[in-house]
Amino acid sequence: MRPRSEMPRSCNKPHKGFMRTFFSRLCLGLLAAAFLAESGFAQGALTWQEIRDRFEARNPTLLADKLNIDESKAEEITAYLRPNPNFTLSEDGTQLAPYHHTWVPLLGTQIQPNVSYLHERQHKRELRLEAQQDATGVAVDTHADLERNLIFNLRSAFVSTLQAKAVFQFAKDDLAYYDKVLQISRDTFNAGGIAQIDLDRLELQRVQYESDLETADVNLRTSKIQLLTLLNDRTPIDQFDVTGPYDFDDTLQPLDEFRKIALDSRPDLKAAVDSVVEARTNNKLAIANGSTDPTFSAWVTYNPSFNNPDDHETLGLSVSIPLRIFDRNQGEKLRTQLDITLHQRLQDAAEAQVFSDVDSGYATLNSALNLLRPYKAKYLQQSVRVRDTVTFAYQHGGASLLDFLNAEAAYRYVQLAYVNLVGSYLTAAAQLNMAVGREAIE
Repeated sequence: MRPRSEMPRSCNKPHKGFMRTFFSRLCLGLLAAAFLAESGFAQGALTWQEIRDRFEARNPTLLADKLNIDESKAEEITAYLRPNPNFTLSEDGTQLAPYHHTWVPLLGTQIQPNVSYLHERQHKRELRLEAQQDATGVAVDTHADLERNLIFNLRSAFVSTLQAKAVFQFAKDDLAYYDKVLQISRDTFNAGGIAQIDLDRLELQRVQYESDLETADVNLRTSKIQLLTLLNDRTPIDQFDVTGPYDFDDTLQPLDEFRKIALDSRPDLKAAVDSVVEARTNNKLAIANGSTDPTFSAWVTYNPSFNNPDDHETLGLSVSIPLRIFDRNQGEKLRTQLDITLHQRLQDAAEAQVFSDVDSGYATLNSALNLLRPYKAKYLQQSVRVRDTVTFAYQHGGASLLDFLNAEAAYRYVQLAYVNLVGSYLTAAAQLNMAVGREAIE
């Protein structure tokens, strides 16, 4: 067996080439990861569900309001607490010495510990708990209603971002198409096919396309900023993107279906119903608070100065019963009874508002569909056909420059109108979802 010093060098330490390759690949990997993170590729485009999940986890307004539910649940503990007993320790009868006229500590002192307890009748404690649990239910419904409104704002911002992306992409593609036409026109001018004034007019028209593209870029960035604000997210705008279907569904359920969903799902209507239940519980509690609660007391007395040697320690019991002659909680009984009627009227108003919101949202969505159907069935194809035909005719001398510019303007108008109408449809769908209380239309 060889001595350790005579072992081959390859057995004592790794090969230098292997280590050099390992560290090189490690450095390249770290640089690639840093580049991807800087370039924004580390985060892909977010879907609507991912946006909503982030919103529910990060939005400060929603998170702050959720604490109201936790506070209300904490108050349930307080509402169900029993009254604390009272302990009193009294001392009396300390006397001066009859002959020495000096004070002797504890001479003739009577010591009396006293324990008292208020007994609540008519299930006051249980009714307090029930009333607070009803209040917690109202807090839950109120939080759900706040979330419903905030989700609508989030959905509107999401749709605005998708719409801005679609407009930006259209403006980009339209500018690229016009640049191709413009290059052909330059070649034609160089060949003597068109006049200088026509080429100048074509060059000047490009300003409008550039302006449209720049405006679309600003609108896209603004929509992303609004969405990031709702998410409480500090991601740079260039690294933030959303994705989702930007189209419309031609089918629409009958109005009565959405009304039924709204009556079952609207959290503000549930809050109104739960408020009536809470008001009735508070009325029961007010009636119970008008009853008399006795206080039971017990005490032990020790007085060594009694003449009776067997009477030094005594036990006392008492019952204190308030006489509810003037105050029988009449005001709270009447107030809570009126409060029941008040919340019943508010429930009727909430139900009427539900029908109004659903009917209005349904009419808006139906109107958007009526406008979109002819665009998809006819106008989009016609605008493309007219543009391509007039462009071909103009390039071959069969149409004037004015005809070409008018065809381009008509194409841009129809295509942009369709993109904006799809955005209006998606916003109207979000409004109808808010009206019914849940996402009835995906």
